[in-house]
Amino acid sequence: MNAIVEPPKAAPDIVPEDGIRLTPEELKRRRSRSVAIALALGALVLLFYIVTIVKIGGNLLQDGGGLM
Repeated sequence: MNAIVEPPKAAPDIVPEDGIRLTPEELKRRRSRSVAIALALGALVLLFYIVTIVKIGGNLLQDGGGLM
């Protein structure tokens, strides 16, 4: 038996289990949303880090610089 093998596509479509194919425009929007969410999450992490450092620094100044 000869099997027919199709060459891979240049840009594979993302096909979820329910069979919906996303258009290139939808894939671009999805990517844009993912980048926006990642940037927002990174900004939130940075904000928490800065607030934590400021709070620890304030406590160190009040306690005379000692940790214990």
